Amino acid sequence: MTAKLITIGLITGICNGLFGSGGGTILVPCMVFFLGLEEHKAHATAIMVILPLTVLSTLIYYRHSYIDWPTTLKVISGGVVGSFIGARLLNRIPPSALRKIFGTFMIIAAIRMVF
Repeated sequence: MTAKLITIGLITGICNGLFGSGGGTILVPCMVFFLGLEEHKAHATAIMVILPLTVLSTLIYYRHSYIDWPTTLKVISGGVVGSFIGARLLNRIPPSALRKIFGTFMIIAAIRMVF
């Protein structure tokens, strides 16, 4: 089990460093399908795991001057409010609906990235 968790973390960390994502796209499906976590716990746990990964990636991106600060600050202002709303809504959405919403979002994001 420990090796499985470390492997999931390694893959997530690499994706986070390369693409700026990994928490939702890698962690949530892995936790649900490979670890058997309930949907709500998987989403909440992914957010907690993402925090240190994001801090480390941010420091490296900052060191290389990759951050567009005006854009970052504007997106953060909406993101903080949206994060609060999303976290509050999570408890109100049934697991089956949450899985469908998340899956639909991932499919749309994948299609947009390819085209």
